[in-house]
Amino acid sequence: MNMLKQDKLSLGILLGLLAPVAGLFIYYLVTFMPRDQSLSDFFTMLKQNRHLLPKLISICLLANGLVFYLYTRKRRDLTARGIFLITMLYAIVILLLKIIHW
Repeated sequence: MNMLKQDKLSLGILLGLLAPVAGLFIYYLVTFMPRDQSLSDFFTMLKQNRHLLPKLISICLLANGLVFYLYTRKRRDLTARGIFLITMLYAIVILLLKIIHW
């Protein structure tokens, strides 16, 4: 837990990459698990409906917003900068997915 209290750019990058993954599983737990759909069914649905991927990534980025907010409140600016950097990279991916209609 002491690692999460550090102010490092690398920690921010790591958190920026992992928070949306956690957001994805939270989204699954809230939306699909109550309908008795397995995780593999969820990923199959995503594979079949690729046009939903940018929307899902956008929802998962809310987790980055929460983590970014927490680190800026604690004045851990380098970590927050890493989270912001990865969030911007996710935003570019979302735009590219929308442009190429993946």
